[in-house]
Amino acid sequence: MKVAIVHEMLVKLGWAENVVLDILEMFPEADLFTLIYDEEKVGRVFPISRIKQIPSITQRIYKWTHRQRLCLPFLSRAVESLDLSEYDLVIASSSWFAHGCITKPETLFMVYYHSPARYLWDWTNEYKRDIWFGSWIKKVLLNKFMLKARLWDYLAWQRHDVAIAASKQVVSRISKYYRRESEVIYPAVWVEDFEIWEKVLKDREYYVITSALTEFKKVELSIKAFNTLWYQLKIIWAGNQLDYLKSIAEPNIEFLGHKNHNEIRDIYLDARGFIMSGRDDFGIAPIEAMAAWIPVFALREGWLVETNVEWLSWEFFDKADWSDFIGKFNLFHNNISENKYDRIKIRNHAMKFNKARFITELKETIEKYI
Repeated sequence: MKVAIVHEMLVKLGWAENVVLDILEMFPEADLFTLIYDEEKVGRVFPISRIKQIPSITQRIYKWTHRQRLCLPFLSRAVESLDLSEYDLVIASSSWFAHGCITKPETLFMVYYHSPARYLWDWTNEYKRDIWFGSWIKKVLLNKFMLKARLWDYLAWQRHDVAIAASKQVVSRISKYYRRESEVIYPAVWVEDFEIWEKVLKDREYYVITSALTEFKKVELSIKAFNTLWYQLKIIWAGNQLDYLKSIAEPNIEFLGHKNHNEIRDIYLDARGFIMSGRDDFGIAPIEAMAAWIPVFALREGWLVETNVEWLSWEFFDKADWSDFIGKFNLFHNNISENKYDRIKIRNHAMKFNKARFITELKETIEKYI
């Protein structure tokens, strides 16, 4: 069986890219396709020799600008240009455009949805703010692009045979926007990589956020809360809001930038707790935090309430306007000080999301349709 794997952009090493690595482990002889590639950032994990095809139009734009957003108007054309005519099975890892591949009728085409394109649907207004939507020229051009992109996106979902969702939240989004059924396979989390350290939680020094620093992730609200709480907070990752977030943060908040998997693991060794700043479809980062034996504080929305047990590994605040954040976080902080969270139970809960489970479930799903 000849297999192709399509992932929209290999321009960073994040959790979606880990899913691609897991699928490649299942099919080591598969050909890998992408629409944009950055060898400097991903070459040690995805060498250029491993990539079968990269559309020239999107790659040239990215090479000139190093900004994947400027490639957006061309991504639909790019994904349709991929030559997948010789494959028996095509698996797309999609949160933007990968689900729009064109395959032969006899090809089994499966899409693993991290999410339908959120900037086209439920996060449209946040996306506009994130790219400074103020000027009238930008409004006209962007609104016109989004209208055409939504039409293409809605039609493109009809091309695949099987839709797999990363969480129940993604299932509901696929149903709402595409009017299509899908089944859940939670992504793998590399939970085996984390170790316990003898330093108990109450004696540790700081809290941690691992998140892209964009409008969508709501990290700003956590920073404003910690400006008042004055506990130490370390923030891993970067994004378009980085400079702004630094400008509003007090000295108790430290920005660590991009970190690889091993560096994140080491940071978690001295973390007191993890904060999930906003709603997400499936947050691999908080599962990794639990695998590192630390509890999580988050908004009671999204996939978080699908898979986690309150008082076992999580503490939630409830109000979307964050008005109860500080009060609930002080409770979380005090519970840690009083050793109310069992690190062994936290770790065991995270282990349910291991890679072997993901590979087994995906293989079983594929076998149902071949």
